[in-house]
Amino acid sequence: MTLTVRQDVSLRPFNTFGLDAHAAHYAELTDLADLPALLTHDTYRAGPVLWLGGGSNMLFTRDWPGLVVRVATRGVRVVEDDGDRVIIEAAAGETWHDFVSHTLAMGLSGLENLSLIPGTVGASPVQNIGAYGVEVKDCITEVVCADLAAGGAPRVLSNAECRFGYRDSVFKHELAGRLLVTAVRFAFTRGGVANTAYGDIGAELAARGIKAPTPAEVGEAVCTIRRRKLPDPAVLGNAGSFFKNPVLDADAAARLIEHHPTLPHYPAPNGRVKLAAGWLIDQAGLKGYRAGDAGVHEKQALVLVNHGEASGGELLALARLVQQTVRERYGVELEPEPLVI
Repeated sequence: MTLTVRQDVSLRPFNTFGLDAHAAHYAELTDLADLPALLTHDTYRAGPVLWLGGGSNMLFTRDWPGLVVRVATRGVRVVEDDGDRVIIEAAAGETWHDFVSHTLAMGLSGLENLSLIPGTVGASPVQNIGAYGVEVKDCITEVVCADLAAGGAPRVLSNAECRFGYRDSVFKHELAGRLLVTAVRFAFTRGGVANTAYGDIGAELAARGIKAPTPAEVGEAVCTIRRRKLPDPAVLGNAGSFFKNPVLDADAAARLIEHHPTLPHYPAPNGRVKLAAGWLIDQAGLKGYRAGDAGVHEKQALVLVNHGEASGGELLALARLVQQTVRERYGVELEPEPLVI
């Protein structure tokens, strides 16, 4: 086994909040051939085990008492190409934005609206990441997994079997802890029409004088917008959007909008209505709020930030303050996106 298990390792470099939690044991999985041996290793058997990707959707409030395994497998390959439709498989440890950039350089359409999202390919189906009117489920054909309860035996789930929802999938429920995502297969088109109607994309392209954008040009516009609105985790620790946009039934949403006519809202499945969590937090007076080094970002209220030495507990306390304030003012419950350890 080429995999090495180390003791008492700081996880600060492996989470985008920059929190200095420690793992009692730590290993990096760079070769799937090592997985069966890892699953029989004493530290794995002793547990608990935490599988880590890019650490961009994680809030550590304490040290991890068991084994942390960071999935760092690499590789991108074309599975099928009939000229118009292309199937590409990417290993779980591939950096998400690098993979998106690779597909755009190939002239492929599908993931351009998801440019610059932090994290890894393997985490994308678990969270069903989304931005600017697109969710990753729209491109996923299959998710390749290892069955941890069966010695790492391979298992492939279809798109339907993943049961994707808003920032949700089967991997968060009955298959949580059972299946490890090892690769994801995506379907792309050549010459597809990009979704430029959502958010500021159309305005950004118009400002550049682009009327018929290529997928790469849409991706560049998305990167510009995200850099303008969102902090770089390498500069200011954060995990992107900390709260999901709440989804209400139509009647409840109508009552709220009647009292707050400027509240942004969007159609959701089954006749429900999605509200803008950032607007709720902003209008509650919390944009730019700071408690020590834990803060709400001054440009995007959905983002909680670590101004330097905030602890995970302080960030969690701030998140609870935001939830309480929005609940008291609007009667709406905000649900955090990151996994809280």
